[in-house]
Amino acid sequence: MESLGHIDLELFRILNGIHSPFFDTLMSWITARLTWLPLYLLIIFYLIKSFGWKQGGVYILYLIAAVSLADHVTSGWMKPAFERLRPCQNQSLSDWIHVVGGCGGKYGLASSHAANSFALACGLCMIFTSKKWLWWTMFIWAIIVSYSRIYVGVHYPGDVLTGALIGIFISLLLNYLLTTTKLKNRL
Repeated sequence: MESLGHIDLELFRILNGIHSPFFDTLMSWITARLTWLPLYLLIIFYLIKSFGWKQGGVYILYLIAAVSLADHVTSGWMKPAFERLRPCQNQSLSDWIHVVGGCGGKYGLASSHAANSFALACGLCMIFTSKKWLWWTMFIWAIIVSYSRIYVGVHYPGDVLTGALIGIFISLLLNYLLTTTKLKNRL
């Protein structure tokens, strides 16, 4: 475990150490939650346009449930349980860490941004199974959002990877429950 922590810290040093004023502004914008509100509205519109109100509404509820559960698992359970300080809260890193904007909460394992964005990306891929362009677009978006958390100094790569895996797992689990139970037929 100690060697994993060392690798995580060294990878954080590399990824957080690459910065410029332009990317500070860009990553600050990317990491802000309200930045993506137009994307979420576009997704809702596209789901309703593609599947109609009833089935589109089921898919919207599925995506909301996946993102909400991913957020609750990471922020509500994991951060208080593991109490792993965010890099920006770790005083031993303060001499070299590059923090953009605020630090956020005290603990960082696991990244809610990563969990939420990967839950959404994976969920959309489960809905639109034949649209490979959408798969690539959403997963690249989720990776960029997740990387922004390392760039701004609030998460280690391990926090982000853990969050991403949780988001994917929750989305796949809810999709499995939706497609294999009678719930789908009732809605």
